[in-house]
Amino acid sequence: MSDSEVIAIMIMFHQSRYRDIKAFYINYIQLYRQRDFPETVSYNRFVELQQKALLPMAVFLQMCRLGKCTGISIIDSTPIRVCHIKREKSHKVFKGLATKGKSTIRWFFGFKLHLVVNDKGEIIKFRITQANVDDREPLIDNKFHEKLFGKLFADKGYLPQNLFEKLFIDNIHLITKIRKMRISAIPPQRFR
Repeated sequence: MSDSEVIAIMIMFHQSRYRDIKAFYINYIQLYRQRDFPETVSYNRFVELQQKALLPMAVFLQMCRLGKCTGISIIDSTPIRVCHIKREKSHKVFKGLATKGKSTIRWFFGFKLHLVVNDKGEIIKFRITQANVDDREPLIDNKFHEKLFGKLFADKGYLPQNLFEKLFIDNIHLITKIRKMRISAIPPQRFR
């Protein structure tokens, strides 16, 4: 099976209503799309081929399918789970590449996808990093935000002052929600 066939199947999966790729591959591709993909392999082999096709797919997206910055952009990151956290020691497909990281919900094993989209919903920039990489790290890199300008909306995870100043110099106004300050309760004083 060629890289282009693997990439096509992965794109078709994300456009389908299937929730997991195993059911999609076995119940749809192998049964109903045999004419389009005559050399289908077993599901286990397909999972191994996904790792090989990840880099060409990322290059294709980077070169051909990205939108333009309109002056209003949104950035966020999301976990890409490779397997359940309990199976991280026995996982073999992304061995040495995937790491343990923490999202806002819980710990996970895999990667992080950092996305910047414009106000039309088009992807402007993306980066896949290991799971233990801080959300702010891609923004520190000038190559990641070189095509951005105007307002950049983000969540509280992108808040440090030095990042705000660095982006402001590069004509990007970072807008985040302000973190709540924890103020300890001060006991009322009695006047005498």
